[in-house]
Amino acid sequence: MREIDPSFTALPLRTLADAALARARELGAEHADLRLERITSQYLLARDGRLQGAEDGEDLGLAVRVVHEGSWGFASGVVLTPEEAVRLAEEAVAVARVAAPMTARPGELAPEPVHADVTWVSDYEIDPFEVATRDKVDVLVDWTRRLGEGPAVDHARAYLLAVRENKFYADLAGTVTTQQRVRMQPGFEAMGSGADTFDSMASIAPPVGRGWEYVVGLADGSRPHDWDAEIAEVPELLAEKLKAPSVEAGTYDLVIHPSNLWLTIHESIGHATELDRALGYEANYAGTSFATPDLLGTLQYGSDVMHVTGDRTVRHGLASIGYDDEGVEPQSWDIVRDGVLVGYQLDRPMAMMLPELNTDPASGAPRSNGCAYADSPGHVPIQRMANVSLQPDPDPGGGATTDDLIGRVERGLYVVGDKSWSIDMQRFNFQFTGQRFYAVRDGEIVGQVRDAAYQATTTDFWGSMEAVGGPSTWELGGAFNCGKAQPGQVASVSHGCPTSLFRGVRILNTREEGGE
Repeated sequence: MREIDPSFTALPLRTLADAALARARELGAEHADLRLERITSQYLLARDGRLQGAEDGEDLGLAVRVVHEGSWGFASGVVLTPEEAVRLAEEAVAVARVAAPMTARPGELAPEPVHADVTWVSDYEIDPFEVATRDKVDVLVDWTRRLGEGPAVDHARAYLLAVRENKFYADLAGTVTTQQRVRMQPGFEAMGSGADTFDSMASIAPPVGRGWEYVVGLADGSRPHDWDAEIAEVPELLAEKLKAPSVEAGTYDLVIHPSNLWLTIHESIGHATELDRALGYEANYAGTSFATPDLLGTLQYGSDVMHVTGDRTVRHGLASIGYDDEGVEPQSWDIVRDGVLVGYQLDRPMAMMLPELNTDPASGAPRSNGCAYADSPGHVPIQRMANVSLQPDPDPGGGATTDDLIGRVERGLYVVGDKSWSIDMQRFNFQFTGQRFYAVRDGEIVGQVRDAAYQATTTDFWGSMEAVGGPSTWELGGAFNCGKAQPGQVASVSHGCPTSLFRGVRILNTREEGGE
């Protein structure tokens, strides 16, 4: 376990918190919290053997949030002095007073045990910000050169986005947390053209809550992802795709690899089971949700092999934390069990909306499951997605392998890698494409097809899931760029899932749909 960067802990964290919280208490706030945050980021981009762009950033500031006479107030700034902390507390209370006449329901936060003087650091070996930029650039440039050696590759790009997030939180109840998270998104893409098409083939390596060891290997010599093997394979896969026949539209059985299925989980389950969306409080970035609370416990979300959990604790998860931005300890819970909707994702205000959803075993009081997050010190914490994951087959014998599932298909497609998607405002009607679609005949892969997209409604799609693979097929995918709210915020989130088998899914030919 690494230590929190001493340059962050050297900041006047406690002094600022004491000043802001004392002033908020003097002004009569029922709740007040201070969050001091530093987000360090780096983005590197190489193309065709050369560095094309490099960007380093740092976002440092503090924010005060209050509940005053039942109304919310918030203020943020960048000057790290006690005087500024006091001013922000006063401004947050002033905002709450202005909001009071417009507040229909008093602001409440679900109770949370006090977590005093706790620290947490995410699980990584090599801080990417302690690695020379030149060394990281050399890796990316080398990737593009090697990809470009493929005869079908016209251009190649490689990139790295790295983030180190430090947060300090303190509230009037006595919770004080200090945390550090590191996450990375390396990747590459090869582009080429055929007789009648232009296409690309990208890495299927997911973004992760790891450090630079994700690229160069772990201290024990193991590799979380085999970049060399994938770089050697992608040009050949692209060449095959450029020559592949266009898919025949119709109904197919699908075997979907985790590198594609994670995104369908994200859009059709993850966003649909955020309680603020389900209640209609949040309607930005593609709307609300069909999975409304009146359907809790009765909505048949999918087949009986469907078990989906929310989890803020999974190792290397992008949404894994020590404590959320309301001082809540992370948890794991069921969202869909035996195919039925049984839970939602909650922050402390949302937990008070449906108190029966998550209760403390000892007191019986409603409790958040730890889903509050703000993407910068200038933004207020909102309810954000946990690591929402489809669980593998619990068969003690190990469950089905990917080859087993493919072997059960007479006429179908095997889908690998994510690409584009579309979903409606209720998270119900959707379509997804992928990096690679392989035709399957009589249990065997017979080659790639292109121009394919699968289309369904959320409940029809998950209802068609006949089998999930065993733990050996389970992988953690995810995204750095989940958008929500207004003003918009961006969060990183992981989604684990096994390879899974779906029966009778509609396949579109995207060229035909586009009028070609």
